[in-house]
Formats: sequence, C-alpha cells, structure tokens
Amino acid sequence: MTTILVFREGRADTVQAVDPAWLDPSAGVVVWVDIASPSADDARVLSETFHFHELSVEDALMASHHPKVEAYDGYLYLILHGIDFKASAHEFATHDVDFFVGATYLVTVSDGTSRSIPEVRSACLRNPRLLADGPMGVAHRIADAMVDHYRPEVLKLEERIDELEDAVFDPKESRATNQAILELKRDVSSLRRVILPQRDILNRLGRREFPQISGELSYRFRDVNDHVVRIADDALLFHDRLAALLDAHLANVSNRLNEIMKFLTIFSLIFMPMTVLTGMYGMNVPLVHFPGGEGWQFWWILGIMMALSCSLIVIFRRKRWL
Repeated sequence: MTTILVFREGRADTVQAVDPAWLDPSAGVVVWVDIASPSADDARVLSETFHFHELSVEDALMASHHPKVEAYDGYLYLILHGIDFKASAHEFATHDVDFFVGATYLVTVSDGTSRSIPEVRSACLRNPRLLADGPMGVAHRIADAMVDHYRPEVLKLEERIDELEDAVFDPKESRATNQAILELKRDVSSLRRVILPQRDILNRLGRREFPQISGELSYRFRDVNDHVVRIADDALLFHDRLAALLDAHLANVSNRLNEIMKFLTIFSLIFMPMTVLTGMYGMNVPLVHFPGGEGWQFWWILGIMMALSCSLIVIFRRKRWL
C-alpha cells in the first residue's frame, strides 16, 4: 500500500501519483511517499521514478537489515528500527523503516506495522506546517516517534525488575522467581541488541556529516540520540541489576539448602546413639546386667538413650547449632 502526501502552497494533500516535476529541487514542494509492504510495482517506482541506486533499493526491499546511514548521489539513505515487543516470546523484535531523503522528497518503506509513520502522517494532515521543515524534518519526526515508543516498554521492564527484587527472598516463589529472572535477562539482551546499533546512527546524524541535515535539525537529532543513549544506559543497568538479582537468588536458595542439610544432620546425630544401643541390645546377647534384673533392662536402655539425646541437644544449643 502506497500513500503519497504533497505539501504545496501551504496545504497538505493526499494524491494518487508522483509528478516527476516535484522531484526537481526548484519545484517548491515537499513530497512524502510512504510504501507499506512493498510489492514488485513499488520496487519499480523506487528504481524508475526516483532513480534510487539499486543497492539501496535492494536493502529497502529486504525484510530486515542492520541499521545504517549512507549518502548516495542526490539523497540520503537511512535505516532505523521500530520496536515490537513480543511478551510471549520475551524478545524485542524490530521492524525496519527505510528512509530515502532528497531535496524535495521523503520516501519511507516499511512492513506496514510501524505505529510512528501513521502518527506523523496524521499530524501532518492536521498541521501542514510540519511539512514545511522539509523532507529531513519529517524524517526526524518519524525517528523521534519511533524512539518514544521504546520508553513505555522500558518502563514495564523496570517495574518487573522491581517486583522481582521484592520477591527474590520469598521461599514460596523460588522456582518461579528463577524462571522470571532468566526470562527478563532475555528481554534485556534483546533490548540491547535492538538499541545499541541505532545509537551510532543517530549520533552521526547529529554531527552534521551530511548536507541534507541543517544546523537546527542536527540539534533535534542530538536530542533523539540523547533519548537512545539513556535507553541504552538503562538496558546496561537492567542487565547488571538482573545479574546481581540472580546471584542473590541463587545464594538465598543455597542458604536454604544448607539450613535443611544442617537440620537433617543434627536430627541424624540425635538419633544415632539410639540406633547404636538398639542395635547392640537387639542381638539377643547379654552384654550388660543392669540393676533390677532383666525386667529393668529395657527401662535402663531407654533412659540411657534419652540421656544421650538430651546431652547432644544441650551441646548443640550451646554451640548455637540449633
């Protein structure tokens, strides 16, 4: 699906086709062509109407490509990634948005799932003066909207980490907590993999390496880059917090296991004298003759066992093992 927006004489209109005369730098118009889910006909428009380089057209038609910025003859080619967080898969998937920025035109190519492009297009139709900033100004607004969509998902991640920090010492949630930490680590790794490459691209746009970017727009791209840098810093902080949280959780599990082993060991030691005595006097061999005759031997042995067990309990209490 292709949507064409043209700004001329202070008005923004939606048209059906691109007039080749509008592509002349002296035409005095701004044309924005948005191509969603490009087809073979759309590929011919890129090659034959706009005469883009075949390599940039090939990159634009690919389902996914690494973020990049490259200057061609007469236009700037830019690839940025919009966010698409899939909670069920625990990953920050992305969709490419390709920008072809010329003197009078902007061509965006995406898979049709971008939220930023419809938002900016609606804003331009409501306020046509937004198109007066030129094609690069519109590209900046789209990039800014794409980065803004990262923030809510990052805040959700932070809230989930805060909840895990409160639950990590709850013995009832031990197994669930361990799984939740590992899933969050996967989410944070996906976020870092998405955001870090774009930081370098936006940094270059803010340094005015390209003639299409004016001084005013360079300041705006630096602001967008600042947002990306903060998100990248947050992702690094989340990674460190989750690593510390996992270590604390495993240490807590180990401590609980040690307490269980300690209890079982002490329990076994308390009953060990009883086991020895009952084993010795269960061999039907008269070993010791207690006062009172055979009728009192059971009570003597029981008393000795109780005395030994109580003595061990007293010793363990004094050593603070119990």
